[in-house]
Amino acid sequence: MTSTQAEIDRSQLGTLSVLAWIGDPSEAHDIPYLLAYTLGDGPGGREAGEAAARGLLEEIGLPIGDVVMDGTRNPAGFPVQILLEGNQIALTLPGMNAQCTAPDEWVAAADESGQAYFLFATRAWPEAVPGRPVDAKTLQAFAGDEEVLTGSAHCVLSVRRLQK
Repeated sequence: MTSTQAEIDRSQLGTLSVLAWIGDPSEAHDIPYLLAYTLGDGPGGREAGEAAARGLLEEIGLPIGDVVMDGTRNPAGFPVQILLEGNQIALTLPGMNAQCTAPDEWVAAADESGQAYFLFATRAWPEAVPGRPVDAKTLQAFAGDEEVLTGSAHCVLSVRRLQK
């Protein structure tokens, strides 16, 4: 007998947002990072959005915690994809996608390495509304928070470009 996992209600995620940044190049830390998070503005509120995020990650096979998945070995078969065109990043997950604009230094670092470090936070971040800048201190407070880090899925992903 086999059992199947109940599908999550993705509408509970609310707004899925994506933010791109790099570390401090002066400290030889120019890794391009990409963070996905929910605003917690779905119909069931913040808690339902966070539960939906955890369910989504489980559904697509991304562990939450300190395991870093390597999506560069078989990028076409990995459940998370990054496509970069100019400064526009398209993040694709099964059944959903999100976009953001990458700063020039992110694009340069991604072009150099061909990859990015991706985090999908299960904690909602309603303060980081799309279209409004997030200062470095606010980003560090969220993305560097131990509970956020241990409650996130972590992957290294290939940064793909459109073929010309």
